[in-house]
Amino acid sequence: MSENAESLVSPPLEHDALAQKTLRGLGKAAPQGWVASILLAFLSSAGLYYVNIFPVIVDSLMAGAGLSAAQAGEVTFANTIGAVIGAFTISLLVKRIPRWKPVALALLLCSIGMDTLTIYLANLHLLVPLRLGHGLLGGALVGLGFAAIARSGVAGRAYSMVLLVQYTGGALGLGLLPGLVEQYGTYVPFYALITFSAITLCMLPFLSDYPLPAQRPGDDSAQTAPAQKVAMAPILITLAALFCFQFANMALFAFIFDLGKSFGLPLAFISHTLFWANLIAIGGAALAAYTGQRYALAMPLGIALLITLAGLAMFAFSGSRPVFIIANIATGMTWAFCVPYLLTIASRFDSAGQMGAFGGFASKMGLACGPLLAGHFISAGGSYTQLVWITCGMLVLCLGALPAAARLDRVRG
Repeated sequence: MSENAESLVSPPLEHDALAQKTLRGLGKAAPQGWVASILLAFLSSAGLYYVNIFPVIVDSLMAGAGLSAAQAGEVTFANTIGAVIGAFTISLLVKRIPRWKPVALALLLCSIGMDTLTIYLANLHLLVPLRLGHGLLGGALVGLGFAAIARSGVAGRAYSMVLLVQYTGGALGLGLLPGLVEQYGTYVPFYALITFSAITLCMLPFLSDYPLPAQRPGDDSAQTAPAQKVAMAPILITLAALFCFQFANMALFAFIFDLGKSFGLPLAFISHTLFWANLIAIGGAALAAYTGQRYALAMPLGIALLITLAGLAMFAFSGSRPVFIIANIATGMTWAFCVPYLLTIASRFDSAGQMGAFGGFASKMGLACGPLLAGHFISAGGSYTQLVWITCGMLVLCLGALPAAARLDRVRG
């Protein structure tokens, strides 16, 4: 029998293996494709979506539930400090979780359950522990997502997609939820969180496994190799810069409705401004997705940080409607641009995704501390103008991340 005839009668075993592999992977997104980046973005946003609608949550709790600024800040702090603890814990364990998707499934289901409990069981005494529990689950989920992104080989693009998804969801939430809260009650934002988590739950089966590097012998990804040569000091400085950046922006953003009102701006104007600013800010995430994979890190990040600083300073003059609009657009776009860059820098420090997960921890720590300290500052008699200048000082510290970015650029170049 000829060789060709033999192959027709008895196909090589590798063909069977390939067919089985194809069947197993049927329906999953290409691991480094754009669809996978979007799915990873939803996964990494589900536990953090409440941050993008913080102004609505804070305002609804203050107006609808009768909480003071300090009390509302404590509730949001509980949510985000829970996320900090969850993210930190998962950062330590991520190398010991070879099959992360079942863990993500459990976290999503539990998060939905916790939001449901918030709606039906919450009162002023239960809000803090309930949101703390939700934050623990959400932070762990985001940490898993960030670790998967760091192992995906397209971290710069995927982190940018995270911000794009968050800003799109934030724009819809800030535009639609205030009216729905007035019509249906205080806990409408938590129905939005449940919806987002449910959508993410449906996407999870279509994601690839993104195994740990030990399970992929022979993988020499250029994305992570340079990071092994970077010293510990730049890692810590980058994480500190990420904390300061998130602290400065969230300290103002969480109270942006009250800030606008303090300058005499009507609620409808503030809501519409935030909606359009968040919609336009999507361009910042899209720009980061394009430039992050093609160009050096230091120069674009430095320019964006300076624009953020100018935008934050403009909030001190929010009595002018055009200034308030420009400040929201500028800081929104640069927020969506800078965070992916800082997370990308962190993720290049190892190949298992642990530093990417620690980046999520530093990010959430800033998001947690910003509203808490800002709320107490305002309740203690501080003005929003003073708060603006404090946040500007915090942002100046973020420039310390530029030498680390420049060093990575030199290694890769």
